[in-house]
Amino acid sequence: MSDQLKGTGVALVTPMTSDKKVDFEGLGKLLKYTHKRGVDYWVVMGTTGETATLNSDEKASVLSFVKENNPDNVPIVYGIGGNNTSDVIQEIRDTDLNGVDAILSVSPYYNKPSQEGIFRHYSAIADESPVPVILYNVPGRTSSNLTSDTTLRLADHDNIIGVKEASGDLFQCMRIAKHKPADFLLISGDDGLTLPIYSIGGVGVISVLANAYPGVFKRMKEAYWNCNFEAAQNEAYKLTEVSPLMYVEGNPVGVKQALKILGVCDNYVRLPLVECSESLAENIEQAMKDAGLLE
Repeated sequence: MSDQLKGTGVALVTPMTSDKKVDFEGLGKLLKYTHKRGVDYWVVMGTTGETATLNSDEKASVLSFVKENNPDNVPIVYGIGGNNTSDVIQEIRDTDLNGVDAILSVSPYYNKPSQEGIFRHYSAIADESPVPVILYNVPGRTSSNLTSDTTLRLADHDNIIGVKEASGDLFQCMRIAKHKPADFLLISGDDGLTLPIYSIGGVGVISVLANAYPGVFKRMKEAYWNCNFEAAQNEAYKLTEVSPLMYVEGNPVGVKQALKILGVCDNYVRLPLVECSESLAENIEQAMKDAGLLE
């Protein structure tokens, strides 16, 4: 399984209609768009999928739709996480994980547990989950860091196969890379650090930007794996001006605007997020033109 989750995973947005219902037609176009351009696996119901504002029936419908529109058996990772361990375990029990290759579980947020609490939280989830677990460390959202020591402790669990690292701390990532088990996946959770993470022993990225620019990540990966480092850098540098614009008004507001510009799906989001402002939309389109990212 671990080999199937190397390269580019795309944290799929959930397209919405103008009346803020799930846009399954748009989702179908997004699946074809990303698969055709070389993503290696789909991540369904990550933060970028607006899980905070989708109810349980909608989440189940989105997962079912992705499974049913996957003729080439692209690996699927499904997001199940939270800050109440028993609720997370119950959601795992209640979710049809047939056809799902792993779950991505965000570190507990808001209640700021100790490292021992985080360790026990993930151990309980991994003991219960019928599919492998990928840790997700994103201190900017959780206000709590999953340290390298705790990550490495959890890496010894038979049902924990990797970590999506979005701390932005390269030294922490290097400690994980240096001491992790050989088959434990170090995955960048920061688009801008994808190439640096490859260079220290990471296996890829779970990406927001790959919704809109899957080809950039495919070419970056292939160039790096073929030791063509200048070509890999050139691909990475295409995103340096675009990437910060994705988060100015909250995620996935920016990347949905990029997808609208590319004609993949519309840019509607649910409150408390609001659609991209006119000024930001102009900046995104100009940055895409300057980087040669308009197809």
